[in-house]
Amino acid sequence: MLRMARLVAIAAGLLASMEAVGQVRSFEIVEIAAPDKVRRVTVEDGNALVHIGYGHPFAVHVGQGGVLALQPAGALAHLLVTLPEMLPQSGSANGGGRIRIVWLSDATDRYRHDVLGDRLEASALRAQLDDGAILILQAGDDAVFEDLWPRLADLNGDGLYEIIVVKSYVDRGAALAVVGLDADGDLAILAETPPIGRPNRWLNPIGAADFDGDGAIEIAYVETPHIGGTLMLWDWRDGGLVREHAEPGFSNHAIGSTELGLAAIADFDRDGVPDLAVPGRNRDRLRLVSFAGGVFRELADLPLDGKVATAIVPLGDAALVFALEDGRLLALSY
Repeated sequence: MLRMARLVAIAAGLLASMEAVGQVRSFEIVEIAAPDKVRRVTVEDGNALVHIGYGHPFAVHVGQGGVLALQPAGALAHLLVTLPEMLPQSGSANGGGRIRIVWLSDATDRYRHDVLGDRLEASALRAQLDDGAILILQAGDDAVFEDLWPRLADLNGDGLYEIIVVKSYVDRGAALAVVGLDADGDLAILAETPPIGRPNRWLNPIGAADFDGDGAIEIAYVETPHIGGTLMLWDWRDGGLVREHAEPGFSNHAIGSTELGLAAIADFDRDGVPDLAVPGRNRDRLRLVSFAGGVFRELADLPLDGKVATAIVPLGDAALVFALEDGRLLALSY
């Protein structure tokens, strides 16, 4: 277990403990000294990178005695690419198998929800295949892809990636869609959750993993993260989506922000089953939760003296790094 010396106490009561595998496991949040306010936290090649100004980022370094510090990381090895008709401020995802790269495209202002910082949303999803062919999936005149980062995951273990993306209907709000190649080799929606039911109601995906340990993959997201968010778990089963859990009191997005990564997946209690770290409803707490065995358990509820504002990024397999709205950089050890 990574041992980190306390640098600055964030608030009283930041330690939480739990019973895990017959022993008490403790969680601690510490502040990492930074030369200025942190704007973003990202990950590249497994390294947690901290962006302060507009120059080169800093890498989080584990120093003598386990103390965390920042060191210059140099120029980024991978820069954002521009792809045909790519949605402004969005990114792409690289995969394997037939689907090699996927991105959001063909901007439209027909929805005008503005939840991601502007009035532009994607009216199409594009994928480049291993033979160079580019396939296009249109959202339809009654919907948009209200997202910035399509996600790739092998949901059924066949070695082929599916695409996880938010599809929002103009009159019914957001749904979670799973996109892949159909029997004819075309890009198609394979399954989607029911829309939330009202316009301008959104959801923010977290990721996919076997969260309950039953051998099947679940997809996690927070529904309506700005107005009393609910952590949802949907099981990918027989080519469809089945709802398994709905737990209130979470938020993984600040309205108007382009940062979608305010949550993380890790095995916090070391039981071999992935868990989730998601801010609480007001983003001023960090909640660590488990669904192992199909039962929802809260492993820890850690108060913060500010609101989470950046991505929550793993540092090895024993810490998470993130920053608050005021620019302070924090780390959670577990």
